[in-house]
Amino acid sequence: VQLVESGGGLVEAGGSLRLSCAASGSIFSINAMGWYRQTAGEQRELVASITSSGDTNYADSVKGRFTISRDNAKNTTYLQMNDLKPEDTAVYYCNADLLFPNTAYSDTYFRGVYWGQGTQVTVSS
Repeated sequence: VQLVESGGGLVEAGGSLRLSCAASGSIFSINAMGWYRQTAGEQRELVASITSSGDTNYADSVKGRFTISRDNAKNTTYLQMNDLKPEDTAVYYCNADLLFPNTAYSDTYFRGVYWGQGTQVTVSS
């Protein structure tokens, strides 16, 4: 299983970016997907998450500015980030809570939590 993020970059304050994260490999189903961010010396924090049924959760600091969505057919999640602020600068990581097949026994599955490699978002003032 692999998660690959894209869409990071440098943007001026007030600008927008859209992050994408595609999960690939031997996946049976994906429960929740989420975006986290981390700055140097700080703990990784939840930015937004979305369940398979579309229920979403946001950090207070991004409510009204960021929107998480997903395409279940493509095992992909997106994070639309608007009105970006310098304090949004961080490495953004994609996360997926999923089931993958147990190759030893048919019709059984393992649950795993996977992370992407991270994508840098830099917002200049």
